[in-house]
Amino acid sequence: MTGRPDGGAAPGGRRRIVVLDYGSGNLRSAERALAAAGADVVVTGDLAAAADADGLVVPGVGAFAACVAGIEAIGAGPVIAGRVAAGRPVLGICVGMQILFESGDEHGVVTKGLGLLPGSVTRLAAARLPHMGWNTVQAPVGSVLFAGLPADSRFYFVHSYAVGDAAALTASGARVTTAHHDCDFVAAVERGALSAAQFHPEKSAETGAALLRNWLATVPAGD
Repeated sequence: MTGRPDGGAAPGGRRRIVVLDYGSGNLRSAERALAAAGADVVVTGDLAAAADADGLVVPGVGAFAACVAGIEAIGAGPVIAGRVAAGRPVLGICVGMQILFESGDEHGVVTKGLGLLPGSVTRLAAARLPHMGWNTVQAPVGSVLFAGLPADSRFYFVHSYAVGDAAALTASGARVTTAHHDCDFVAAVERGALSAAQFHPEKSAETGAALLRNWLATVPAGD
């Protein structure tokens, strides 16, 4: 833990970031990467701290249904939704991105997501799964997350499911970044205070570090 567990002000104007601990995700690697990017980081499942933080990171690995169950078990859904509604920054990573959508369909079982983004998570229509390793992305004009990054920047992916249809996202006003692995899929989303990445920025070396710095620059520092 690199931040203050009491949720007090971060030193020197550093952004106070909570990495939400609900039993899933690369918590420590996310903590280290965010700290290296200049944040004051706490890994916790405390909802008051999650609500009060300057920025909230929702990680996630494994199954969609298991991650939703973990969020429900600690009652974090309303906190995440409340932050988004209030325009307070949230970053979802990997399955932490997926659960922000309306639903996830795994092995024929549909699980309701948080519904903060339109669309459904489904199995990639790819011959080789999981999609594991480095891949490029196609970021839209005006992207904040990918600002200053070369077009051929590579990010680290580990997943078999994703949002394949970006039409509803685009119609909602989101900036949508895509990637290709036998098929196109949503690699990142930016809409207001809500950002999300299907890849792991915390495992994506300097390109991931640059993306995290870009995200932190959008997070207002608290008192």
